[in-house]
Amino acid sequence: MGHGLIGALSARHADDGVAVVAIDLRELDAAQRALCRETFVGDICDAALLDRLASTYEITEIHHLAALLSTRAEAVPEKANAVNVTGTLNLLSLAADEARRNGRSVRFMFPSSIAAYGLPDLGTKNAAPPVHEDEYPEPITMYGCNKLYGEHLGRYYAMHYRQLAENRTDRPIDFRAIRFPGIISSDTVPTGGTSDYAPEMIHAAAAGRPYACFVRPDSRIPFTTMPEAIGAMLALATADESRLTRRVYNIASFSPSAEEIAALVAEHFPGAVTTFEPTLARQRIVDSWPAEVDDSAARRDWSFQPEHTLRSAFEAYLVPRIAARYERG
Repeated sequence: MGHGLIGALSARHADDGVAVVAIDLRELDAAQRALCRETFVGDICDAALLDRLASTYEITEIHHLAALLSTRAEAVPEKANAVNVTGTLNLLSLAADEARRNGRSVRFMFPSSIAAYGLPDLGTKNAAPPVHEDEYPEPITMYGCNKLYGEHLGRYYAMHYRQLAENRTDRPIDFRAIRFPGIISSDTVPTGGTSDYAPEMIHAAAAGRPYACFVRPDSRIPFTTMPEAIGAMLALATADESRLTRRVYNIASFSPSAEEIAALVAEHFPGAVTTFEPTLARQRIVDSWPAEVDDSAARRDWSFQPEHTLRSAFEAYLVPRIAARYERG
């Protein structure tokens, strides 16, 4: 998402003089670098790097996208906590310091996740109506715990930071977060996230490889496409603060079963071979996430509207672009 967001932010600020500065663990390609005032190869846990940024730039808005995702985080939970929590805390502290120096709040955009939910069992999941932001906040993964805590940290820095200090800055951070569902992209190859069975299925079919799906055919969670996710981040970032009733919002575009995804894959890639070989641990994680989320607050407060159904996502976005990717080799 970060790479796509660079282009969107660059276009948004093309005429207002606001520069995009990016940090990544690896050097960005030339096209990405051309969209930024400056790019840094580094880690958000590196205090010296963040101090350098603070001393060089007047920071007005932060989009915090760095994280270890759910599957990787379960392999190295302590490292995940260091990146996902300490990194978030470092950036929130940076934003608060900027607000104090410059006398205005810093907008802080935080991509949270449906991993912040934790439904107790499959029966509860199957019987539940679309899940509201305040329901089932009991994640069973380190990534989910980290994201939920990141939301709470954001609220604290926005509303209560240093609340006993005599010289405190009131509301230093304008914290806004989206609990993203699974995200399907045509441009990036999946990297092993727990919701990546959907994009993995499509990319494998386009590449002519068989795919063994690690969840049951009836597994159901919400998804959106990458362009919709980036559009939602920008829409929330530019929304009138007076209209916002929450700090954290659900969004989703469609909530298919894995079997429904496989059927569309077979329809658009007739030679596709998809089997289902559920992995118990990953299945348990997916079963703890909602089948559907209630995104009525996002629709009401900042006019969120999904662009795609599952079928239109396939036909207008995923299939043409992923097929072309593999045809080019």
